[in-house]
Amino acid sequence: MFEKFNKEFWIATFTLSGTIIGAGILGLPYAFSKAGFLAGLFWLIFLGIFIIVLKLYLGEVILRTKKIHQLPGYAKEYLGKWGMRIMVFEMVFGVYLALIAYLIGEGQSLSQLFTGGLNYSLYFAILFWFAMAFMMKEGLRGLKKVESFGVIFILFIIFGLFFYFFPSTEVTNLSYINFNSFLLPFGVVLFALLGFTSVPELKRELKGNEKMMKKVIIFGVSIPIILYIMFSFTFVSVLGESVPEVATLAFGKIVTLLGIFTMMTSYFVLSFALKDMLTFDFNFSKKSSFVIISIVPLILFFTIFYFNLLGFVSLIGLAGVISSGITGILIVFMNRKAKRKGDRKPEYSIPINMVVIIITIAIFAAGVASVFVPYLIGFLN
Repeated sequence: MFEKFNKEFWIATFTLSGTIIGAGILGLPYAFSKAGFLAGLFWLIFLGIFIIVLKLYLGEVILRTKKIHQLPGYAKEYLGKWGMRIMVFEMVFGVYLALIAYLIGEGQSLSQLFTGGLNYSLYFAILFWFAMAFMMKEGLRGLKKVESFGVIFILFIIFGLFFYFFPSTEVTNLSYINFNSFLLPFGVVLFALLGFTSVPELKRELKGNEKMMKKVIIFGVSIPIILYIMFSFTFVSVLGESVPEVATLAFGKIVTLLGIFTMMTSYFVLSFALKDMLTFDFNFSKKSSFVIISIVPLILFFTIFYFNLLGFVSLIGLAGVISSGITGILIVFMNRKAKRKGDRKPEYSIPINMVVIIITIAIFAAGVASVFVPYLIGFLN
């Protein structure tokens, strides 16, 4: 079987996995510990299957289209200008907020790693930005290098943590379920499984091997699911309900390195996706698009840092769920239209109907509610 999975297959798979595995992984153990590991496991598997199906729908849309686009271009192709405008808004909104979060997170993580404190966070954030800007100049070659190296390192760290702490496992920490917090992992898991923007890149990486797209999507989403289970199991089984909200605070420098690489891979691929949107969908020159995706996040980061608005980072999870919820809903409508209007025969096709569309809307609406309702209840009390 594995001889059929060549170099291009694994590079594309790591591109997708690397985009999915971002800062969301760092919040999973906390959510699992509060709701119960079994409750978190349920949501991870359920939403994991749901996200795989959605990404397969998007992959089919891409394969049914001859021209190369990013998400807004496909939305315009099949939903018209209104679809494109909504997709542009959610993509720019979500990507910029995520990039700012990663700059802040990387600055703090690198400062903690090298100096033992957060006093040099700003300087390390700037150094990280310079490194990412340099990698962006390499284009698709840089993407392949970052994703392959980053995901392999993430695999190594998570497997190492799992086997190192396995002897310290306490079964009682895994067996309880807190029904009062049963919905808590919903939004966190959904945020941690996203990464739609990298799917259009797969067609370019698999050029001439588009028949692998379906397996790439299935493997590319399944790898993060397995890693998330192992990562959450490690923290919850050892610490129980004492898992800190940011999991990296519990196990020191090794996990800090994990956070650095997860945010690095996500930062690069999100930047690359936004650059492609400007280049392919809006005809920006490569130089202009590079300036926009590099300089704007840095300016926004400086603004937040200067006014001491680091608390704003807590809003990024909310923004991610909302913007990605919009993406998921648009994808099912795009897929339905692409089956009729597509100008290319796809390598695979997934059935879709109104029941699927209604379920998709309901799931994303529940995701938004699971994030906002606790804040609303706290405000009213």
